[in-house]
Amino acid sequence: MKIVALIARILLGLVFFVFGLNGFLNFIPMKGGLPPGAAGQFVSALVQSHYMYVVSGLQVLGGLLLLINRYTILGLVILGPVIVNIFLFHALLFHTGLGLACVVVILWLLLFFHYNKHFSSLFVQKAD
Repeated sequence: MKIVALIARILLGLVFFVFGLNGFLNFIPMKGGLPPGAAGQFVSALVQSHYMYVVSGLQVLGGLLLLINRYTILGLVILGPVIVNIFLFHALLFHTGLGLACVVVILWLLLFFHYNKHFSSLFVQKAD
């Protein structure tokens, strides 16, 4: 399981580090421009409000933490909500890219279960 977790951590870290940097540097061209319909409006709102810079920054930070294997749990916690939003965007608004979104969810879940002892304190029924 250690090898699987190592591979998952590096792959997830690379995906988010590269795509997060792309949010700032635009080195991966976007084929065909913005997606049509509501998906395009959603992306346009993120870009125009500069909210995309916040999301890209979180992606770079989370990916970097996974790649350097320091504060890995914090990296997973930072990337969790980003992954949920990416998955829901592709599942509900723009189906292109849903495969990669599913792979990212699976990689995150593999790491979550590998590091489950570090997440166990989150699942306390009643805090003092």
